[in-house]
Amino acid sequence: MLRFGTTPDAHRRYKRRPGAYAILPYKGGLLATYQGGRNQEYQLPGGGIDPGESPLHALHREVFEETGWCITQPQVFFRFKVFSFMPDYDLWAEKICTIYVARPVYRKSSPSEPDHHPVLLPIDVALSALASEGDRHAVAKFFGARHLKS
Repeated sequence: MLRFGTTPDAHRRYKRRPGAYAILPYKGGLLATYQGGRNQEYQLPGGGIDPGESPLHALHREVFEETGWCITQPQVFFRFKVFSFMPDYDLWAEKICTIYVARPVYRKSSPSEPDHHPVLLPIDVALSALASEGDRHAVAKFFGARHLKS
């Protein structure tokens, strides 16, 4: 499995944190989320899989919470890991990120997750604007674009 980000510290304990995220092709671009507040960044919609929750349920829940959109036909596309600190949880985590490709069907509501806003990014913008290197790599791989490093 590919790893992105910094090398893990051998002296630190990391908690494994699986997550489900979505590449959502829409109208020639990518439906993503902009997280305002502390982060101020573009992201693939998604997040952690709660204990006892299936990855697909987490994917649908997270996409809906962060964008207000309902999705269909999710298929696993790519997996990667990142070792990082998660300040919202005060946790050092080994994030196992499963990227799905899904089709956004309709926007049912505004996002319920605070500071999240759905955005339609042109592919070339997404390749440089998404905050996560792993997300940028997955989007480049999906759209057949050359991976751009920021």
